[in-house]
Amino acid sequence: MSSVADEILQKAKVFGLKITCAESCTGGMISAALTDIAGSSAIFEQGFVTYSNGAKQKMLGVSLKTLADYGAVSEPVAREMAEGALWQAEAGIAISVSGIAGPGGSKFKPEGRVCFALASAHGTQSETREFGALGRAAVRQAALNHALNLIREHLNLAN
Repeated sequence: MSSVADEILQKAKVFGLKITCAESCTGGMISAALTDIAGSSAIFEQGFVTYSNGAKQKMLGVSLKTLADYGAVSEPVAREMAEGALWQAEAGIAISVSGIAGPGGSKFKPEGRVCFALASAHGTQSETREFGALGRAAVRQAALNHALNLIREHLNLAN
């Protein structure tokens, strides 16, 4: 996935965009993938690992009502996470991830469900992916890969 991260770094530099991440189930993996690349300080200043609901509220401004109405693993929460990170980091792009890596889950929110949002000056888009009960490490890796691809696609559309 480093080639995707390399591509993100190069395009974000061309556009003069800072990128930030608001991560829950990935626990900082997206931020790590972006900062593994030499020169990443040109596009990345900070990220947010908000594993608990309290951290999502305190660090990103996610509303208690949204959390109560939809639960942490939901597109509305992912959207508020991305928008909060965008504002807090004064970035050009924010990606957020909240999901159930496993083991566990429920009938209504199964293992492998991950919600994503990407916020920028062009607005916020969100989506939910069902990766399935692949195991904790595989779900987290799939979420990382998908998040990086979302950022890359956004940058390609900005071209």
